[in-house]
Amino acid sequence: MLDVKTIREDPERVKRAITERGMSVEVADVEGVLEIDARRREILVEVEELKRRSNKASEEIVALKKKGRDTAPVVGEMKGISESIKEMDTDVREVEARIRELMLDIPNIPDGSVPIGADETANVEVRRSGKPPEFTFKSKPHWELGEELDILDFQRGAKIASSRFTLLKGAGALLERALMNLMLDVHTREHGYTEVFPPILGNRDTFTSTGQLPKFEEDMYVCSDDLLLAPTAEVPVTNIFRDEIIPEENLPIKYSAYTPCFRREAGSYGKDVRGIIRQHQFNKVEMVKFAHPDNSFDELESMTADAEDILERLGLHFRVVSLCTADLGFSAAKCYDLEVWMAGVGEFKEISSCSNCTDFQARRANIRFKPAVGGKPRFVHTLNGSGVAIGRASAAVMEHYQMDDGRIVVPPALQPYMGGMTVIG
Repeated sequence: MLDVKTIREDPERVKRAITERGMSVEVADVEGVLEIDARRREILVEVEELKRRSNKASEEIVALKKKGRDTAPVVGEMKGISESIKEMDTDVREVEARIRELMLDIPNIPDGSVPIGADETANVEVRRSGKPPEFTFKSKPHWELGEELDILDFQRGAKIASSRFTLLKGAGALLERALMNLMLDVHTREHGYTEVFPPILGNRDTFTSTGQLPKFEEDMYVCSDDLLLAPTAEVPVTNIFRDEIIPEENLPIKYSAYTPCFRREAGSYGKDVRGIIRQHQFNKVEMVKFAHPDNSFDELESMTADAEDILERLGLHFRVVSLCTADLGFSAAKCYDLEVWMAGVGEFKEISSCSNCTDFQARRANIRFKPAVGGKPRFVHTLNGSGVAIGRASAAVMEHYQMDDGRIVVPPALQPYMGGMTVIG
C-alpha cells in the first residue's frame, strides 16, 4: 500500500505509474482517495475545534464553581460537544476504512530503473549464463521423457484431482526432493538465509498484507473456513513480522522456505497445457528478506544472484530479464525474472521472480523497524524471490540432460541428494 501522502502530494505521478502498468485509473481510484482524504482532514479540523471548545468549557466550569455560580448551561454545552466529538470520531474511522479500501487496489510505483513498456516484449535482458545443450538427435519435451521413463504420470494425477495435477513416481519424486534439498542447503549454509517452514494456510489479513487480496482472489484456493492456501511461501513468511517492530541492528533478516504452492491460475488457461510447467499444485523454495530502505535494491541484486547460483550449479542455460512496467507484479517496485532454457522445446521459461516491494507490503502489514539512533519506527522494505521453482527446475534438468536412448543424466550437484544415482533410466 502506498503512503497516502504520496498520492496527496503528487497524484499525477501515481496516475502515470498506474497507466504505465497497463491498469485503469478508474479501477485504481486515485481521485476517490484524494476526495475522501480531503473529507477526512476536514473532519479532523472540526474535531480539533470541538476539542478546543470543550477545553474552554472545562475552564469556564472551574471558574464558575469558584464564584459559586450556576454551571448547568456550560455543562450542557460541554455534553453536546462531547457527543459531537464521538460522532465525528466514528465518521473519521469510517472515512479511514474507505480510504484503505481504495488504497488496496492501487499498485506499487515502479522504480525509476524499471523499463517502461506495454507488455512483456518491452522486458530487457540483462545477462545470460551458460549455453544450451547441443543434441545429435531430436530432443524431447519433459512430458514425453517423463512418461516414457514412468516417472511422471499425468493421467493418474488428473484422476486423483483434475487437470494440471501430476503424480511423480520413483526417480521423478526423488529428483523433486533432491532439488528441494539442494536449494535449501545452498541458501542456508552458503547464502545466509534461515530456514523456516510456515503454515501453508493463511487468513485474509495475511493475504491482504502481501497484495494477493483483494485483487487476485479468483486465483486463490479458499477453504470452507475462509482460510486460503498459499500460492507461494512469500505470503506466510512475509507475515512473520506483521504488526511488529524489528530492531534496526537485526536487518536484513533473510528467510528461506520450502512449501507446496497452490494456484488456480485463472488467467493462464491455454498456456503450457502439457507437462509440469504450469500446475495448480507445485513445489517451490522461496527467499524472503526484510531490509533497510537505504540498501534494499542492493539486497535485490544479491537475492537475484542467489537464485542464479542454483541454476549455475545445475549447469542450466538461463537469462536474467528486468521486467517492464506492464509486466511488473502488483506489489513490486522492481523485478528480475530468471528464465531457464527448456532444451526439449527450444524456448525460455520463467523459473524465478526476484522482487523488491519497497515499503508497499510493509505498510499493508504494519512491519516496521526501530532506528538505532532513535526516532519514530520506519517501515522496512520487503523482498521475495523464487530460489527456485522446483517443478520447473526438474523439467529443465530432464530436457537439458536427456540422452539419445531416452535416459537422463543426473547433474553432479544433485547426485549426492539422489543416493549417488548418475542416470535416470
